Amino acid sequence: MSGRVYLVGAGPGDPGLLTARALELIATADVILYDRLIPSAALDGARADAELLFVGKEGGGESVPQEQTEALMLARAQAGQTVVRLKGGDPFVFGRGGEEALTLRAAGVPFEVVPGVTAGVAASAYAGIPVTHRGLASAVALVTGHAREDAVDAAGREEEGAIDWPALARFPGTLVLYMGVRQLPQITAALIVAGRPGSQPAAIVEAGTLPAQRTVTATLETIAAVAAEEGVRPPAITIVGPVASLAAELAWLPPRPLTGLSVAVTRARTQASGLARRLQELGASVIEAPVIRVEQLPGPALDPSPYDLICLASPNAVAGLFERLDDGIHPLGDARALARAKIAAIGPGTARALAERGVVADVVPERFVAESLVEALAELPVRHALVARAGEARDVLPDALRARGAEVDVLALYETVAEPLSPRALQALRAADYVTFTSSSTVRFFVQAAGGEPALAASTRIVSIGPITSETLREHGLEPDIEAATYDVEGMIAALLADAAARASNGR
Repeated sequence: MSGRVYLVGAGPGDPGLLTARALELIATADVILYDRLIPSAALDGARADAELLFVGKEGGGESVPQEQTEALMLARAQAGQTVVRLKGGDPFVFGRGGEEALTLRAAGVPFEVVPGVTAGVAASAYAGIPVTHRGLASAVALVTGHAREDAVDAAGREEEGAIDWPALARFPGTLVLYMGVRQLPQITAALIVAGRPGSQPAAIVEAGTLPAQRTVTATLETIAAVAAEEGVRPPAITIVGPVASLAAELAWLPPRPLTGLSVAVTRARTQASGLARRLQELGASVIEAPVIRVEQLPGPALDPSPYDLICLASPNAVAGLFERLDDGIHPLGDARALARAKIAAIGPGTARALAERGVVADVVPERFVAESLVEALAELPVRHALVARAGEARDVLPDALRARGAEVDVLALYETVAEPLSPRALQALRAADYVTFTSSSTVRFFVQAAGGEPALAASTRIVSIGPITSETLREHGLEPDIEAATYDVEGMIAALLADAAARASNGR
């Protein structure tokens, strides 16, 4: 057996809080067993062929039994695979990481523990609450909001592992309670009965470090009622102690225009991170539901020297082209091999991908569709052109160049294939406030993933990147509510922001 398990903390939600070691292991794992509360972008760096298995738990909702999770972990490791057990926060802070480590040790499976940033510290900090502060609190206690189910014996006596409320009431510092939203009335009552002053400041931080984060403050005596009135839901932590009074003074997260809105991203996982990151920065809760996957097509080395024009249809085409470049003079993938040709790029994203490889595109049309590139090339003499693109694409550009008398070679460098969506992901997508479609292929494969029934919630707004995608949406019975004025990701975000602002001003 050569397999190994890594118990990895993914942090509290903000993907920027993932450790460098966590990112490294995610990128190399054969199998990733992930929890519900990991950052949505945490899996973006996983290998395309990695096995991604959801093993999360949710009170009153979808849950995978702990025994099943541990069985999967052991089976994959004993088959010789590298397994990342990806857990929200820190694996050894209320993450059952200790139990999983003991299971691995008993089975003789080697493992490594990778700590993560725990929510009790991070969510407090994002809410402007330092868990320790000179003159207010010199100690902090991290406490589970509920005892183990087996913490009371048959006679009703508390066993080891039950919460010692009198000891916590006497604790001379800050109390940070995890997983206690549903039991908050009982928790606060127990602390007060045990001697903790009901007038002590308290705060509850919902969705800490995530775009939907909000903070509710009150006193220990009133926090449960205020949280219920405000509709606070898990995940949340509760902070009890004088430091909670600093929340208003030290709050540092600015208001964000998409706070409280959920946005589904349907593009390929490897391409979704940029869009998801921008939406999260704007306050949206992002639902990553990739319905397509990009696969590079194999092929022989390419000598670009016969061409006086090379047209690239997308960043994927750029990546595929550079994997094949070989003019027999420069090393494989060397940008100097393109020196003899004019380079045309459809869209700024394609132009950026070229620039990252040291190539400045000669032609970038104002509108990011093939028709616009045809117009931009109207005055450029072309003898022999190469069009690098996806396996399935419209022939607008090749046909237009051939009509001008040019010899045109079309090189299919990649194809988009369906990425199955779990029922959980499909349900979340259908209920989102906004669903974004960045290409016709995302529309077609969404319909396929939905079993031919692409119905969305009545309140869901459909966002299209441009007219070609909008046309495909209509062909499948989906009317776009929003279409970008400039046909790229930034244009789509701008259109979404304008729509959200208009709806907010109309009270919707």
